[in-house]
Amino acid sequence: LLPKTVSDISTTIKYVFGLANNSELTITARGHGHSLQGQSQNNGGIVISMEALEEQKMYIQTGDLPYVDVSGGELWINILHETVKQGLTPKSWTDYLYLSVGGTLSNAGIGGQAFKYGPQINNVYQLEVVTGKGDIVNCSEKENADLFHGVLGGLGQLGIITKARISLEPAPKLVKWIRVLYSNFKLCTKDQEQLISLNNTFDYIQGFVMTGLSSTLSRTKPLQAGPPSRSEGKILYCLEVAKYFNPEDANTTNQFTENILSSLNYIPHTIFLTDVPYVDFLDRVHLSDLKLKEKDLANVTQPWLTVLVPKSNIQSFAKEVFGNILANTSYNPILIYPFNQSSWKHNTSMVTPAEDIIYLAAFLTSAPSSSSGPDGLDNILTINKRILDFCETANLGVKQYLPFYETQDEWRAHFGDRWEVFAQRKSTFDPLSILAPGQRIFSRGPVSS
Repeated sequence: LLPKTVSDISTTIKYVFGLANNSELTITARGHGHSLQGQSQNNGGIVISMEALEEQKMYIQTGDLPYVDVSGGELWINILHETVKQGLTPKSWTDYLYLSVGGTLSNAGIGGQAFKYGPQINNVYQLEVVTGKGDIVNCSEKENADLFHGVLGGLGQLGIITKARISLEPAPKLVKWIRVLYSNFKLCTKDQEQLISLNNTFDYIQGFVMTGLSSTLSRTKPLQAGPPSRSEGKILYCLEVAKYFNPEDANTTNQFTENILSSLNYIPHTIFLTDVPYVDFLDRVHLSDLKLKEKDLANVTQPWLTVLVPKSNIQSFAKEVFGNILANTSYNPILIYPFNQSSWKHNTSMVTPAEDIIYLAAFLTSAPSSSSGPDGLDNILTINKRILDFCETANLGVKQYLPFYETQDEWRAHFGDRWEVFAQRKSTFDPLSILAPGQRIFSRGPVSS
């Protein structure tokens, strides 16, 4: 379905809902097509291309509480370009911007600003949603709050996000982009946790791991930075931070950066630093992808795995995963960084470990389509399973982000004590389980908890 209006989506869902149990027909919303494991596909069903929506034009409200109203099919890169024209910007970003608003809000939208602002689902004022019954509903913290909270992080199960009102802040012109290296994981995480605890700190904090002869740093290093160090079989850890500023604040920013870096424990002389335009920094991953396409390296599958790890178990996780499971591999990039979720909204459908400080560990390697060797798809999927099996066996309290499971029992375990609320919301807003069958959470027909 290529809808021109939200009414087209509503009419389609109402028709399928009206078929009741006389049909197995289901409906999937597809943004820019970056879901894992085919979750935005629908075998024998209807796929709604959210990018086709023409009805909603972007509207930017300036003033004391600025926001932007956008279509659920709008890409974050377009929001960035339009809002900076008004000197404004969303607060929280994913690393890759060619994703749809509805797609990231249906998961969470986590990036290097999450320690400060929370994920993207924390920075939404209101939504327009088409439910599994075809109703078009406006919702917010104060209006239809159960739907609002349920849809955020709800994996597309409760409704299709057709419009969103996103919080904005003043946009900076420049970014001081910094990377430093560590050979000791404990020192790296100690510094990361110190930085996210400070009131006056960087605006973006991430990190990544280099196993074996990793090319992560050389592939995505700050422009104008010095040559990357090679780990030569050892594991190196990189702290990546950024400070936003305007040209008139350059001296103050330089002094701030110097002061805060002096308190860290990185390997001396391994600092990579450059100043880049704000838009270029946020769009850095896409720019590196364009370079891959130039080298004809874009024909790859991406069997990604992302997990959320409690702070109390991050050292055990790292010792086994980086030191054993991924030893002598060229897995990259691997992101790892902490955030404090105490200020996050906790009534959404997003599932996280039960600690204030949690780490995101993202294994974002690619498998050439033609390879059947160590870097081939089958081997990478086997390694991903080893990582998940270890987490479960060691009882680390890990939760998948962008989760994929085969059975409802696995989904029940994922949601834990929040399953009943999630199933009740499903029963209320999509009682025939018409929406998002690719997640494999509910089968078509009446919802049973």
